[in-house]
Amino acid sequence: MNEIISERLDKLGRYFVFLGQLIKCSFKRPFYVYQYFYEIERIGVNSLFIIILSAGAMGMIFALQMVTMLQKFSAEISTGAMVAVAMSREIAPVVTTLMLIAKNGSAMAAELGTMKVTEQIDALEAMSITPERYLVLPKVAASMIVFPMLTLLANVVGSLGSYIVSVNFFGIEAGSYLDYLFTFLYPVDIFMGLIKAFIMGIIVSTICCFYGLNATQGAKGVGDSATGAVVASSVSILIADYILTTLLLRVIYI
Repeated sequence: MNEIISERLDKLGRYFVFLGQLIKCSFKRPFYVYQYFYEIERIGVNSLFIIILSAGAMGMIFALQMVTMLQKFSAEISTGAMVAVAMSREIAPVVTTLMLIAKNGSAMAAELGTMKVTEQIDALEAMSITPERYLVLPKVAASMIVFPMLTLLANVVGSLGSYIVSVNFFGIEAGSYLDYLFTFLYPVDIFMGLIKAFIMGIIVSTICCFYGLNATQGAKGVGDSATGAVVASSVSILIADYILTTLLLRVIYI
């Protein structure tokens, strides 16, 4: 038991050292601009379909549940507002992040892990190229940009899915639906989700890259690093979501 705890603390310590190295590298030249645009396309543009599909499904499912429940109180007109607020504050950032972990987080860890065990990382260092600056920073920066943008897209698609279900399937009047939505959805609700997505992007990208750069034992190690990255980042963003929700709600309602 003590060995497991010691190993976990050692890994946590190395992770924070890794973060320090990233911060130090971020202010040094050269800046590999091509790498940044490549990662933005890879993480963001190539993930549009899965985000649209998952956000639309969540919005439709949540609307179906809310209309069924609110009909008992003749308050189904407020379905749009409730779905929009829930999507903006919680559902969109969390679902978007989990989808991106599954699609891109594991790929980050596997890619860097493969480069590590095949000594490509050592080759970069031999050419005086810092792996953290060349390989990791573009992924982290792209995640900081892409996660909030995809979360905003998920908000729109989820609300559209809710609109389709509420208006077309349950006959809720469209004008009243939209009026309630824009009355009770405030900009602060959207900003709360975007702040969460921004921080979650940092958490996911750094954890996945850390696991990839520390892969060992050949192909088995690469698989273990990818699995560990997905599990660690998924648990971390759920914990971060609770902490951020607590802090942001206190700031909003002070």
